[in-house]
Amino acid sequence: MISPDQFYVDKDEPNRSCLLALRKMILDMDRHISETRKYGMPCFCYKNKMFCYLWVDKKTTEPYILFVEGNLLDHPSLEVGSRSRMKILRIPPNKDLPVSTIKLLLNKALDLYKNGIVKTN
Repeated sequence: MISPDQFYVDKDEPNRSCLLALRKMILDMDRHISETRKYGMPCFCYKNKMFCYLWVDKKTTEPYILFVEGNLLDHPSLEVGSRSRMKILRIPPNKDLPVSTIKLLLNKALDLYKNGIVKTN
């Protein structure tokens, strides 16, 4: 089995640094968040329930955070695309991270799980 770390090691800069910073931000949000690998990408779970993923867009090569329950989140920076349940937040790797937006959305998404809107068991 390939370790979750290998996903990051295999990326070129500036995506590698961007993804590693996002990983740290996500894991630091709550002690109940863990990282695994699903569908070949890093998956972050809250109490073993899928919460968000990190991925790189094949066309733009930009990293993004995919929020599993994105349909329950409302923010102008989120994109729906062709998904019915999930939304993404694109992160331009050559710019400063939009830390306040990222943390706001991570907190909103976590609240869905903590408040029982999304069941964790």
